Amino acid sequence: MTQLEIDEYWMAQALELAKKAQDAGEIPVGALLVKDNQLIAEGWNHSIENHDPTAHAEIITLQKAGTALQNYRLLGTTLYVTLEPCIMCAGAMIHSRIGRVVYGANDFKTGACGSFINIMSQPGLNHYVEVTSGVLEETCSSMLSDFFRMRRAQIKEQRRQEKQAQNPES
Repeated sequence: MTQLEIDEYWMAQALELAKKAQDAGEIPVGALLVKDNQLIAEGWNHSIENHDPTAHAEIITLQKAGTALQNYRLLGTTLYVTLEPCIMCAGAMIHSRIGRVVYGANDFKTGACGSFINIMSQPGLNHYVEVTSGVLEETCSSMLSDFFRMRRAQIKEQRRQEKQAQNPES
């Protein structure tokens, strides 16, 4: 298998995790950590459900991986995530010493691996994470776009119903 085929395989698994987040009403982001082509840990967004701004898929995955490997340093691992990591998650990846991050969709508003800012290449860091972007990008992007389109429609319908309840004769 080529590296791209391996990356696509694991990203497809991360997309399945993103669907779990979406089914729970969360932003559909899934992540998993692999070492020597073996799954170590996985996670998906829980920020809304847990009322926790740090409960991103990447953070949950890194926490589970630390427990699984009994080490806070996750050397020689690759993190697959459906959306480009934010600054918080990128920082956690640097501190955990993962070797590589592979992501699907770019995040031009908060992405910290090159789309908005590139935390991973800041001079003076004591560890650098290799970044691979755009793996199954179209599928990852579509899932997020569809989710936000649906969310906007739900909000619009809720507002319409509230307005109608206030003015039943309209």
